[in-house]
Amino acid sequence: MQSLYVEGNSPMHRLSPRVKLVSLAVFGVVLFISQNITLLSGLVVLTAVVYRTTGLPLGEGLRRLRPVFLTIAVVALFNLLFNPWQAALVPVLRLTALMLLAAAVTATTSITAFIDEVTALARPLERTGFVQADDIGLALGLVLRFVPDIVGRYQAIREAHKARGLKARPTTLLAPLIILTLRDADNVAAAIDARRIRRHGS
Repeated sequence: MQSLYVEGNSPMHRLSPRVKLVSLAVFGVVLFISQNITLLSGLVVLTAVVYRTTGLPLGEGLRRLRPVFLTIAVVALFNLLFNPWQAALVPVLRLTALMLLAAAVTATTSITAFIDEVTALARPLERTGFVQADDIGLALGLVLRFVPDIVGRYQAIREAHKARGLKARPTTLLAPLIILTLRDADNVAAAIDARRIRRHGS
């Protein structure tokens, strides 16, 4: 399986996971409060510089961002259809800056560190009796671990279709992707239960 984490010794690598997660949350709030195009453009440039310091090669860094850029492009298109270009540009800049910083945080924080930090932050919520901090951390870790796998599997299925001379349609690609993903989910669930990771339910 792939991981989004990249080994390195950049300033982002040296920050604690808690500082990065809290900074990301605060940054998101600031982004969605501001509507100043100049400020938002500057933040996009700043986050792009931060992302480049993670140590990822330029090609690999852009490849990781491509699916998100496509989503942002769709958002931009719909906004341009119904709003003036200035108003349409604001959400695009917000999403781009947030995506770049989130990508930098993900690339410089290991899955284990993510799980440990989120579990620690969620621990006070256990007093409500509605959540288990260990489950929240585990769920986040699984998402971070398997999203790259799902993307890679989708690309492999698409390439297999092309190699067989078949037209790659969403309907023909999603069915095998869902089946393979559900099969892996069953295997992971069985492994979790076999190792008794979720002991609080015993």
